[in-house]
Amino acid sequence: MAYDMYQEVILQHYRAPRNFGPLEGADRVGEESNPLCGDHITLRMKVDPESHKIREVRFQGDGCAISVASASMLTEKISGLTLEDAGHIGADDVLKTLGIPLSPVRVKCALTGFVALGHALRPATAQ
Repeated sequence: MAYDMYQEVILQHYRAPRNFGPLEGADRVGEESNPLCGDHITLRMKVDPESHKIREVRFQGDGCAISVASASMLTEKISGLTLEDAGHIGADDVLKTLGIPLSPVRVKCALTGFVALGHALRPATAQ
């Protein structure tokens, strides 16, 4: 079935995550942990002050293949979007990007980066 293709993409993102590493001078930062699996993701963004577009996004952390791959895919999806457009991405969008059925525990893994994004999108006064 097509699951094999999606599983291979997940493994590629896990082994060589896109946009992984520190981001000095980030304008927005969000963190989230998933104690059930030991996942921890910190997402950092540089945002253009005039257009509010995400100029650069990177993440750091560790966790299972699902959480790292999901965060990697999410950074690719939001790069270049406005903060508003990034805020319209929903949990279902993230899960559809993975393309495989997940148990409830694995859903939490897949959404760790997404929740970190939500924290980063809040205004600085609310962080």
